[in-house]
Amino acid sequence: MRAWITALACACALPAVAGEARTAPFGTLPDGRAVEEVTLSNGGLTARVLTWGALLRTLDVPDRAGTPADVVLGYADLAGYLKAPNYFGVSVGRYANRIRDGRFRLDGKDYALARNDGPNALHGGREGFDKRLWTIAGVEQGAAPSVTLRYVSPDGEEGYPGTLTASVTYALDAAGTLTVDYRATTDKPTIVNLTNHSFFNLAGEGSGRTILDHVLTIPAERYTPVDATLIPTGEIAPVAGTPFDFRKPEPIGARIRDGRDPQIPRGRGYDHNFVLTNAPTADAHLVARVEDPASGRVMEVASNQPGVQFYAGNFLDATAVGKSGLSYRQSDALALEPQVFPDTPNQPAFGTARLDPGATYRNLITYRFSAAAR
Repeated sequence: MRAWITALACACALPAVAGEARTAPFGTLPDGRAVEEVTLSNGGLTARVLTWGALLRTLDVPDRAGTPADVVLGYADLAGYLKAPNYFGVSVGRYANRIRDGRFRLDGKDYALARNDGPNALHGGREGFDKRLWTIAGVEQGAAPSVTLRYVSPDGEEGYPGTLTASVTYALDAAGTLTVDYRATTDKPTIVNLTNHSFFNLAGEGSGRTILDHVLTIPAERYTPVDATLIPTGEIAPVAGTPFDFRKPEPIGARIRDGRDPQIPRGRGYDHNFVLTNAPTADAHLVARVEDPASGRVMEVASNQPGVQFYAGNFLDATAVGKSGLSYRQSDALALEPQVFPDTPNQPAFGTARLDPGATYRNLITYRFSAAAR
């Protein structure tokens, strides 16, 4: 179905096991509402998804020897997510990434959003979709066990127009692919940009190793440089000859401190949008490939979205203590967030983030795992 899904010449298939989905309590919010966790197992992988923030809490993936490790950052209990969320594994909305000055205009009307990232709006506001309790709309067994979660955002929530009905389906297939499928509809014109904000470390979140030795490929010829507040300047610049050229596999740490490019100190490393297409596509395309040479774990990320935000964990500051008891520090994980470009509502040259009644927004993301031989 997707041209990018091809067998790796040096990859070993993950072991096939029977798929399963099961639900269990995870904790209780301060107001008494219950949070549930759904565990999906298939294709040698195990994923645990919470109804709080529709987040991916764990993802166990085998290495080349068949030994599994949890490859996403997160907490062991609900208290961690409530105290210091850090966007670990969450579903981000109503608008992922940044909007300049927390303002945009739609059909001649100005809308004001919370400025929760310096002068700008970030990831949907102070209480975005990542800080909402989603409901379980369905749990499916079978060849690709899945859970579908749903959240209805009322008109005016966090300043956004229209009642937005959002859903996300997490599914695991027998080939070692985790699919995260976002959809949304609205009752009046609005803007929407949903994505998943999982932080990955293919060595294992409890390994104590950084992602600087991970080898990254992003098949993008252009990226969007940012200003001092990490808002795109409007330029769509070539990656050629810059530290942002990942068209061929490169270790993440090779150029992450190359201060000769002013974009590196500006983002404290990599925190930039890469341009893959000019608009969303009908089907998913490869947006990134990551390999940890030590463990052999390989992750290929695909989406129908035009951009991918690559973030190298620059702002992790050791204050968050994760599931394994380790403090998460700078470069302990990376995020690859397929989406429309940051600040698109204020930059017509970037396309559109508009959603109208009768249309369905979709961000289809797949994470395909394999294990490379030495």
